[in-house]
Amino acid sequence: MEKDLLSRNGFKFKKQYGQNFLSDKNLLGAIARDSGAAGETVLEIGAGAGALTLALCEIAARVVSFEIDRSLQDVLKETLNGRENVQIVFRDFMKEDLSSLEEKLGKYLVCANLPYYVTTPVVMKFVEESKNCRSLTLMVQEEVARRFCAKAGTPDYGAVTAAIARRGEAKLLRKVSKDMFTPRPKVDSAVVRLDFQRGGFEVKSAECFKKTLRIAFSSRRKTLENNLMAGLSLSRGEAKELLGEAGIEEGVRGETLPPEELGALSDHIFDAFGE
Repeated sequence: MEKDLLSRNGFKFKKQYGQNFLSDKNLLGAIARDSGAAGETVLEIGAGAGALTLALCEIAARVVSFEIDRSLQDVLKETLNGRENVQIVFRDFMKEDLSSLEEKLGKYLVCANLPYYVTTPVVMKFVEESKNCRSLTLMVQEEVARRFCAKAGTPDYGAVTAAIARRGEAKLLRKVSKDMFTPRPKVDSAVVRLDFQRGGFEVKSAECFKKTLRIAFSSRRKTLENNLMAGLSLSRGEAKELLGEAGIEEGVRGETLPPEELGALSDHIFDAFGE
C-alpha cells in the first residue's frame, strides 16, 4: 500500500492488530484469482488498507470485508472509492455469530491476508462452524501454512492439520517473502487454500472428533494408548481394546495416524462413551 495514502490519512500501524499490508498489485491480483473469487460472494477478514479488497472487487460479484481498526475508515474510503460491490464492516470478526452472517451471505468463499495472531482461531471458526463456506484462501505465516498442509508422521502434523482435513483439502499455493509487506514482518508468509468442496470425511460427532484430537496429540512423546488412558480415564486393557476395535496397532503415536484413521477412532470412542 502506498505510504503516502496512509500518511495522508493520518494512519499509524498498531502492533496489537498485527497489521502488515501488501501493495504489489500483481501479487494481490494473483491471490484474488487463486481464491476463485470471479463472480462469487467473498468474505474478507482484515481489510487493512484495502489493497486485497480492491483486487477482489475487480472480479467478485460481492465483497463483504471485516476490519477491526476504525482508524482505517478514511483510508478504505479512498482506496475503494467508486466500488459499489463492497461492504466494509468495522467489527471484530471473531465476535460474529457465523450462522447469522451466513444467512445473509448465502454460498461464499473467504479470501484474506490474516493477522498472524488470529490465523488459527479464524480458521478453526470456519472449520467448526461454517455451513456455506466453499473455501478459504489465506495469507498466513509460512510455517503455519506448512502445518495446515502437513502429512501424518511429519513434525508439522498436528491436531489443526487433522481438523482441517475433516472438512476438506489444504494446499500451499505460493510463498511470499517478508520483504513484500509494510511494515516488514520477521518471517516469510505463504498463501494456502482450504477447499471444503474437495476431500474431507464424515464423523459421527464433530465434538467427539475434536476431543479425540486433543487426546491423541496431548503428549507427542507418549503412545496413543497412554494418551487414551489419561484422556478417557481408561485402564490399559480398555485402551488396548478400544484401539483394537478401531483397527489401530499397539504402540503407535497419535501423530503417525492419518486424519481418516483418527476419525475412525473418534467414531469408536463416540459409540463407547458418547460425547
